[in-house]
Amino acid sequence: MASVSAHNLALCALALMNFVFVFGTGAEFVRFVSFRVIYHNITGGPPLCRDSVSWAEALRDGAVLRAAGVDLGLLALFAAQHSLLAWAPIKLACQSVMGVLNRAFYCSATALALQVLMRFWQPVTSAPCLWSVSSAPWDTWFPLLCFTVHFLCWAIICSILLIFDYPELLGIKQVYYECLGLGDPLSLKSPRAQRLYAHLRHPVCVELGVVLWLLPTMPLDRLLLAGGLSAYLALGHSLDKQDCDYLSVQLHSKLHLFTLPQEGSTEPNNHKKD
Repeated sequence: MASVSAHNLALCALALMNFVFVFGTGAEFVRFVSFRVIYHNITGGPPLCRDSVSWAEALRDGAVLRAAGVDLGLLALFAAQHSLLAWAPIKLACQSVMGVLNRAFYCSATALALQVLMRFWQPVTSAPCLWSVSSAPWDTWFPLLCFTVHFLCWAIICSILLIFDYPELLGIKQVYYECLGLGDPLSLKSPRAQRLYAHLRHPVCVELGVVLWLLPTMPLDRLLLAGGLSAYLALGHSLDKQDCDYLSVQLHSKLHLFTLPQEGSTEPNNHKKD
């Protein structure tokens, strides 16, 4: 019994460390995606690009090409890691080795790939911007608008993740169920839910797309980031009509919950009268 308890304790500790690492990486990713460009436009700072040079001149600059090459390589590394670990043979091999920690391992590996991308990302400051809002009064108001929309999008993303069974998504629920002897939590979901999860494990594509593209200034490196991640999100998910029908049913059931207290608010009074 002591060895079993120690085993369960070790599983819980690893799952908790994974949660802290992934959550911290997510918070840093918010800063990386939303903070730098918007903060620069609101407060002023080092230029993110150089509009005094032409694109033809910039694309012959070795520093620009090296920085863009590094950024493309980092995007390819992230996409390769994220896709290979989700590939069925690799997934089965990891499952046989990691067991109940397989999902936590996948999330940690993804967070590690994101950390590498953010740490070694190269800003391209020697090329012109694709666009830059610099005329008054929009040079002040448009960054504030972008900040507001980004804040709302990240709030929606967090809300969706919580509704979408965030503990199961991060691998915490698997460990919890294992310690209680309940089996795999995903196997307890309906076949339609399992089918949806197989096609869509990131239910935040629209909001993330808005965050990636709605900016007051679009330097070349941000274009590579937005274009690369948007293309990966578009290619990596394959929702069909059955999945959309299931999501529609789930949305209506969630909205129906908000009407239940109002419809049943007279029931307690009736019981009191009886």
